[in-house]
Amino acid sequence: MPIDETNRNEIEITTYDRLLRAWENSMELVRDYEMYSKRIEDEKVKEVFKQFAETEGMHASKLRELLLEYKKRNQN
Repeated sequence: MPIDETNRNEIEITTYDRLLRAWENSMELVRDYEMYSKRIEDEKVKEVFKQFAETEGMHASKLRELLLEYKKRNQN
């Protein structure tokens, strides 16, 4: 089978797709960690989840920034 035939049915995952998925996943983790920190009574564990939410929030923010920059650069 020629290469053209096999490639026709493949789905291409772009850089934009990966950035979008990573940002969505990161935002979900922020929500999860925040929820955990509010439902856990153990102060040490609660604090760890608060820190994780904050750190993941920074990741989400950077991913969003990259996503918007990438989209702007590649608009045609």
